[in-house]
Amino acid sequence: MNAGVALASVLEAGGPRLAAGLAQTEERLAVVARAAGDRIGRHAEETLAAGGKRLRPALVFLCAEKTEPDEPLVAAAAAVELLHMATLVHDDVLDAAPLRRGRATVFATGGRQAATATGDLLFSRAFAELAAGDQPDAVRTLSQASSALARGELMQRADAWSSAITRGRYIERCELKTASLFAAACRLGALLGGAGPPEREELASFGRRIGLAFQILDDVLDVSGPAQRTGKHRGTDLLDGTVTLPLIEARERDPGLAELDLCATVTDPDAALGVCERIAATGALDAVREEALTYVGEAKEVLTRARLTSERHAALELVAEAVVARYS
Repeated sequence: MNAGVALASVLEAGGPRLAAGLAQTEERLAVVARAAGDRIGRHAEETLAAGGKRLRPALVFLCAEKTEPDEPLVAAAAAVELLHMATLVHDDVLDAAPLRRGRATVFATGGRQAATATGDLLFSRAFAELAAGDQPDAVRTLSQASSALARGELMQRADAWSSAITRGRYIERCELKTASLFAAACRLGALLGGAGPPEREELASFGRRIGLAFQILDDVLDVSGPAQRTGKHRGTDLLDGTVTLPLIEARERDPGLAELDLCATVTDPDAALGVCERIAATGALDAVREEALTYVGEAKEVLTRARLTSERHAALELVAEAVVARYS
């Protein structure tokens, strides 16, 4: 099953409620962009229109017990996507990235100041969406995720080029930088959608696990490519010094890689591609993919403990499978 088919299956399983919720979320995102004025609004609109799978908004609706996507749920879905997009724009500034999802970044087209301002706008609007609903627990949930994202980014910068990064350190970083927002999306849907505290915790746990799988497989894709699928050059992580699980695993298998000074070696895209080939040759990618699949299996197991309708259960299982399908 490829990613497109998997996502189509999620939409089908989610039915008219999910389709309506996602359509309303897109409308809300467009309103946010248009309200920002000509220059920043244009950058925001291009960022939001660049696509993405909208997995996080989908999780908000699928984790809600309500039968209709009402105003609080649409606001939460828009909020998690705005926060996600804000982090991507800011990441592109920090990485001086020219491409994102196969398109020129705001950093590339508008420069550092425009990109920083666009990210700030998206970030602030995420909280404005929730604050308007007078739901302090919802705002707190997004705030905690936002803080985790920032801590994860700082950890990633501190770990750049290091040969001493352990699996545990890597997983902690993934939990902060990626899994926290998946978990927040699930928690927000459950909270605003009428679920009780036990179900909120189970669904947040589900979100955390698929977030970890998502990031691990994303890191596999960075090594395996190709660019037409990932929207960026192979080895982009290596070029900016980000140590990921494929490299950690490969270093354990290849003593030469363990001794390699990445900062001195990976100085251009060709050099990064060469290291990607060495990582792949160790068999590390298959091992790392299996580790990601373990988290997907755990996520599905969590769903069996949550009190969900058969339709919601099936749709959320398909979301977990869609994460894996990105790699296939």
